[in-house]
Amino acid sequence: MLPILPTISTSFIVLSAITVAIGWILIKQRKVAAHQKAMITAAVFAVLFFLIYVSRTVFIGNTAFGGPDSVKIYYTIFLIIHITLATIGAVLGIMTLWAGFKKNLAFHRKIGPVTSIVWFITAIMGVTVYLLLYVFYKGGETTSVIKAILGF
Repeated sequence: MLPILPTISTSFIVLSAITVAIGWILIKQRKVAAHQKAMITAAVFAVLFFLIYVSRTVFIGNTAFGGPDSVKIYYTIFLIIHITLATIGAVLGIMTLWAGFKKNLAFHRKIGPVTSIVWFITAIMGVTVYLLLYVFYKGGETTSVIKAILGF
């Protein structure tokens, strides 16, 4: 059985990426208002992902990789790259949304495609992490940050 919170949070990041793709198509069609709505919706999905992920990390914990030791180093490198790109994507996303809201359209047009590509790559990598942790291999130990820090 798949764990519910990781499944829900991963679903939100997939929905975010799909909505970004829809927003990209809409702006190519010069449907500005629809593009804005799609991108705001994508941001809401991303924030929902983040809130579930952080809540789960703090209160339940993160799941360690449960696959074979021969794969663990590759998983760890992949995960570090994913986390780095996700952080960059989040910062770019905030900058892109801010530029759009402030009508700094020259900057928005320049950074938007880069942000979208980073977001797509991050979403694909996030789904891959999910598959490696919960589908292809049985997840390892899960320990909460609170338990790890405070001992309870």
